[in-house]
Amino acid sequence: MSRFFATGSDSESEESSSADEITPKAPGTTFKQSLLLSDDEEDTKRVVRSAKDKRFEELTNFIKTIRNAMKIRDMSKCLEEFEQLCRAFLKSKNIVDKEGVPQFYIRLLADLEDYLNQLWEDKEGKKKMNKNNAKALSTLRQKIRKYNRDFETEIAAYKEVSLQTNCKCERQFSFQQDESTSSDEDDDDEDWGGDTEESGSESSDDEEGKSKSLATVFLKNRHQEGREEEEAAEERPRWGSAGGSNADVDLVFSVHQEKPKMFAKGTEINVPVVVKKLNEILQARGKKGTDRAAQIELLHALEVIAAENNLGQGILVKIKFNIIASLYDYNPNLAAFMKADMWKKCLDCIDELLDILFEYNNIFIGENIAEDSESLIISDQPFRVRGCVLTLVERMDEEFTKIMQNTDPHSQEYVDNLKDEGRVCGIIDRLLSYLENKGSTEEICRVYLRRIMHTYYKFDYKAHRRSLGLQGETKSEQDQEESEGEDSAIIMDRLCKFIYAKDRTDRIRTCAILCHIYHHALHSRWYQARDLMLMSHLQDNIQHADPPVQILYNRTMVQLGICAFRQGMIKDAHNALLDIQSSGRAKELLGQGLLMRNMQERNAEQEKIEKRRQVPFHMHINLELLECVYLVSAMLLEIPYMAAHEFDARRRMISKQFHHQLRVGERQPLLGPPESMREHVVAASKAMKMGDWRTCHSFIINEKMNSKVWDLFPETQRVREMLVRKIQEESLRTYLFTYSSVYDSISMETLSEMFELEIPTVHSIISKMIINEELMASLDQPTQTVVMHRTEPTSLQNMALQLAEKLGSLVENNERIFDLKQGVYGGYFNRDQKGGYQQKQGGYQRGGYRNQNQSNY
Repeated sequence: MSRFFATGSDSESEESSSADEITPKAPGTTFKQSLLLSDDEEDTKRVVRSAKDKRFEELTNFIKTIRNAMKIRDMSKCLEEFEQLCRAFLKSKNIVDKEGVPQFYIRLLADLEDYLNQLWEDKEGKKKMNKNNAKALSTLRQKIRKYNRDFETEIAAYKEVSLQTNCKCERQFSFQQDESTSSDEDDDDEDWGGDTEESGSESSDDEEGKSKSLATVFLKNRHQEGREEEEAAEERPRWGSAGGSNADVDLVFSVHQEKPKMFAKGTEINVPVVVKKLNEILQARGKKGTDRAAQIELLHALEVIAAENNLGQGILVKIKFNIIASLYDYNPNLAAFMKADMWKKCLDCIDELLDILFEYNNIFIGENIAEDSESLIISDQPFRVRGCVLTLVERMDEEFTKIMQNTDPHSQEYVDNLKDEGRVCGIIDRLLSYLENKGSTEEICRVYLRRIMHTYYKFDYKAHRRSLGLQGETKSEQDQEESEGEDSAIIMDRLCKFIYAKDRTDRIRTCAILCHIYHHALHSRWYQARDLMLMSHLQDNIQHADPPVQILYNRTMVQLGICAFRQGMIKDAHNALLDIQSSGRAKELLGQGLLMRNMQERNAEQEKIEKRRQVPFHMHINLELLECVYLVSAMLLEIPYMAAHEFDARRRMISKQFHHQLRVGERQPLLGPPESMREHVVAASKAMKMGDWRTCHSFIINEKMNSKVWDLFPETQRVREMLVRKIQEESLRTYLFTYSSVYDSISMETLSEMFELEIPTVHSIISKMIINEELMASLDQPTQTVVMHRTEPTSLQNMALQLAEKLGSLVENNERIFDLKQGVYGGYFNRDQKGGYQQKQGGYQRGGYRNQNQSNY
């Protein structure tokens, strides 16, 4: 214990302290004494503090610094400390989620915003500020307003309670003032023992004063301390703590903010007065310093007043239009998305507006109605209101897309938000039925496109079950009613054909065509999708379309390629997917994310624009499935071609990406069992090169590949059977290309057993190869054998041909250089440039003599 609180006289303490100073230290005991603890350290106990206490203490320290800076009007310090406070609050997010936002934090946010608004309105004070403080004031004011939007509810509750408490304190102030003054004087006398008495008795009771402990003089007694805490507790607002009384809890939750008086007392409420008040509220819209939440509340209050006074549905519709517009304007930033409560209010308001429009047929709304010609008063004439409900619904649809774009797709929140799509589609359907009766052709096309955009990417499982004859398996009556509804194919056909016939804008028609093709391809209607794409000629001028339409075109081409693959059209599938996959930017071209390697090429503004173009997660196409379909298609085309042109120096590549994967696989020093999807395709390709279709089949179709790729298709079993068939056929072709020089003849029955194909199928494949001059052989019908013709060059002849081609190209280059040096532009350059010395009527190739001017080259 410190000597300051020790009992005894001052002289004794001075003597002991001087004795301690004079006592010399032994030279050998310095190190030992340093290891011993002092009396103070022995008495002090270590306290283990929780993470909550540490984080909250850090926040309170920042808050104290900010309040001190507020007292001296140091805005730069306020700004710096506020930024640090926000970072500290972010670090303590886990604790805040469990314990709730601390009240001292809410108190500071509310006080700081009021303080900054007060400084901002003080024009003279702002002029006296230096440049740094003025700049910091502007920046801090913007930041605190933006930051406080996340705590609007808590700040409003705090202000309500503080307002009620201030009123209570004002009422009690006059009653308590005299009493508190006298009690303070008594408390001072009681605490400090009375100055007069102590000074009078100082000389007489000197010994008694010396024996007193100094701690009793300088420390307040516990009785007084407890009383002060009770008084402070009465003065500060109660937040409904567990230890408080019921009155305190009622103080928090029963206090309602008084609504601002819309009209003066005794004012007659009629339509012109309400319209004038509405215009007054709307004049503040978009201005700096306007409280958007308060503006929405004022509009709601005005709507209630208009409904209570039965002013008619015309004025209600006009107020509804302005409420919905104010909800959209709540976020001034275009990239920001609506909060959940605002989104729910928006949906409710649009539903209410449509209810009114459906219930009362005498309301005409339109953008072409001028405000002067509006008819809002109840009369025999129909109501005329300026506005466009289609624009509101389109903006609602865009807001829904933004909400889905800015939500974590792997969270439960995304699923909850996605449930709202049913309500969004319901609103669009209601608007659709309204505009079919009262809207123009252009408006009907616009709302049809909105309905199409919510339908085209969804697979109709109910229609699929009906096509398979499984509709009897639905259990509940609700499922049966839903299954009896209209198929999505019929809905898409009806909506799209109306747009094809009536639309005058190219963009809406283009989007409708692409969505229609996508929907056909998704449901395996390959020929309808292909014919519609070819008839539309969209591929000729799609590069002039805006980026969202180009993204939709890329998505449609990808879905078309996947559909062709499911139908067994391998070449068509490869051609449809080639442009997207060969670019290496499939993710970006499909609007499913930005590539990190291109971040340096775009600035922050361009990045924001591109993020707004992204497709929501539930509309994504599986990129791994896409790449697998492309690589398998390339394998089925490339491996037989490589076997047919093994010794051809001018052999072209069908798929560069597939060749790249093969080279990567060949470079690996250790070849283990394949793990990724790409490694499975590479291993299958190597097996197909050898004509081993069973190994190829085991690499392409197994449990791992099924779970990653093939099980994602609706008709999984049919796709697997198609793949097995294609692997058998292409492996047979590869086997004949590779080993035809070994055989004099081979029985078709043997080939049929080797590749487990029917003899007619083997006969068909070999016949096509002979007709296309890919295989130099003939069929012996009586014996069912393939007789090989020995017209193919040996490996030595192939090498000689390659050498001749290379020497010819070398001579050709030398002739060109020589002619350029001599300045002679005739002679060689007048020859046929297509062939040069290499051009011949025929040449040795794999499969016999062929004309080299064929389209394969």
